[in-house]
Amino acid sequence: MPIPLSRRALPALLALAAGSPAALAQEAAWPARPLRFVVPWPPGGLNDLIARAFNDRVSRALGQTIVNDFRAGAGGRIGVAEVARAAPDGYTIGMGNLGPLTIFPNLYRDIPYDVGRDLAPVMIFAASPLVLVVNRDLPARNVAELIALAKARPGALNFGSVGIGTAQHLIFEMLRVRDGIAMEHVPYRGNADSLIALMASDVQAMFETLPTILPAIRDGRVRALAVTTPSRVPHLPDVPTLAESGYPEIEVATWYAVIAPARTPAPVLDRLYAEYTAVSLLPDMQRFLAEQGLIYLPNTRAEFTARIAAETERWGRIIRERGISVG
Repeated sequence: MPIPLSRRALPALLALAAGSPAALAQEAAWPARPLRFVVPWPPGGLNDLIARAFNDRVSRALGQTIVNDFRAGAGGRIGVAEVARAAPDGYTIGMGNLGPLTIFPNLYRDIPYDVGRDLAPVMIFAASPLVLVVNRDLPARNVAELIALAKARPGALNFGSVGIGTAQHLIFEMLRVRDGIAMEHVPYRGNADSLIALMASDVQAMFETLPTILPAIRDGRVRALAVTTPSRVPHLPDVPTLAESGYPEIEVATWYAVIAPARTPAPVLDRLYAEYTAVSLLPDMQRFLAEQGLIYLPNTRAEFTARIAAETERWGRIIRERGISVG
């Protein structure tokens, strides 16, 4: 796993905002009042937990309260649209996720924002590996054995997901393209239903986020074959990566990020980046992330922007190639 940025680098990060007298004035004046942080998911879930943990600490660093504003619906698109149309003054920011920022623009025609035009990426503050898991009675102990089994039984094996066009679905589509396996996709309305189906052998395999699936792996209800991150994760040290399993091109993490409206002043974006990065590196925050089955992926603003572009292109390609639609 990449080595996190040192806290000694933070003065340099903050200094990025000092490009001109006007920039200095802007930085000195902001923030002068509380910030609104739009969470595009309902309260009570992991997105809520992460937002509160980070924003409580960042608000202390900024000297202003950050109010979490939950705008759930449409798989996160409603909340992201709220950020996109907000005034670019640094007082409305929000959470961005893999689906609304990279997958859904390729999947929906009526998406109410343009990521490149309407949003300013700030940084990824947490990420969740995806884990390839199988029914514990399936005679497959690694990815190669699962692929061999699928080839030996064309059309007989199913894979589950939490919905059409989710990362959990699209990674399997990448495997189907590469290996020519004939496994059928069975989408479910949520991860509770998909896990029940996997344990009942209604589906034989699926990708799931680490925080969601970790308890079932640890108590032996399912078997983990691989993780989708570049390096193994501390929570599952004996489980190889997909790259180790012969799939170096399949690197995926579902992430939780800070976004702002486009045209938000650069000094404000730089300050947000510096403060959220500082909080990400705190020992107590590292412990919190580990307890939730999450990891921190060091990233700059430019790297986050490039990641959005690369992932948007990748998901768009597989969606077009496979003719995936949501009706």
